[in-house]
Amino acid sequence: MTPTQPIDGTAVLGLGVHRPNVVVDNEQICRWIDSSDEWIRQRTGIVTRHRAPADVSVVDMAEAAALDALKDAGIEASQLGAIIVSTVTHPYKTPSAAAALAARLGATPAPAFDVSAACAGYCYGVAQADSLVRSGQTKYALVVGVEKLSDIIDNHERSISFLLGDGAGAVVIGPSETPGISASVWGSKGENWESVGMDSSLLRLRDALAEAQETGDASRLLDREEHLWPTLRQDGQTVFRWAVWEMAKTAKLALEKAGINPEDLSAFVPHQANMRIIDELSKQLKLPEHVLVGRDIADAGNTSAASIPLALHRLREENPEISGGLALQIGFGAGLVYGAQVVLIP
Repeated sequence: MTPTQPIDGTAVLGLGVHRPNVVVDNEQICRWIDSSDEWIRQRTGIVTRHRAPADVSVVDMAEAAALDALKDAGIEASQLGAIIVSTVTHPYKTPSAAAALAARLGATPAPAFDVSAACAGYCYGVAQADSLVRSGQTKYALVVGVEKLSDIIDNHERSISFLLGDGAGAVVIGPSETPGISASVWGSKGENWESVGMDSSLLRLRDALAEAQETGDASRLLDREEHLWPTLRQDGQTVFRWAVWEMAKTAKLALEKAGINPEDLSAFVPHQANMRIIDELSKQLKLPEHVLVGRDIADAGNTSAASIPLALHRLREENPEISGGLALQIGFGAGLVYGAQVVLIP
């Protein structure tokens, strides 16, 4: 058998995003929950979040971000040898969002698959794409982090609903003479599996049907519309403590594996979960003043798998001089799962 030919270096060659045009501010959020603009800003740092219209799908947003990234990289979709879409909000268990995206882009017959790693999904996708290109399996790979969290929000649920936004971010990964993606640090902590996640609509509908049969009151089932879709829930304190204390260790390990120190960075781009988490992680890493920190959450909210590329794109857009510098990116979320790597900013 003829072996594949591995290469020494890979890099992010292009970066693109899609931000939905519907902007929801805190005053609108407070129509659904007993809160205030001041409380939301103080506790999360969020001022607004973007949400997609009803007729805009996960695949629509992924396509827009992918086309932007391909243009930035200067390659054609037909050159892609793998498409990875990180999402937990594609409305179909199967087929994948990635397969639909490949067809829309004209990238078939490239292999295409989805990654379900929530807020760490983008970093998981980058780790896999890096390995595929580095091993010689493909020359170019597309990674998209995309979420339409507005589809699974219970607007009256207070633990997480006010945090969430929609959006998509994409990168093209390919060969590079200068290594531009470090070894990934990724893993899971499944013992905290129930601390944040999505309810099963099928299980809740089953329970509602059983209740209707037991009571003989089918009208109650018809009134309970919430059984028709999954919704997100979280134990905020558990997730906050884990993110602050454990993810600082993961970020430091990612720097160590990359063979660099905090002062070598141009940017730090953590998952946009909560501004207090972002600030605490930055403090624990002892970042020098010149290191720019992604704080896209103020305008975009928590966009799960899309948050890191969205934040990196905003940093580059507002500070073009960081192109060619190093960024430490780290994602963490439901699972609990996490992933981090250092990348050269395209």
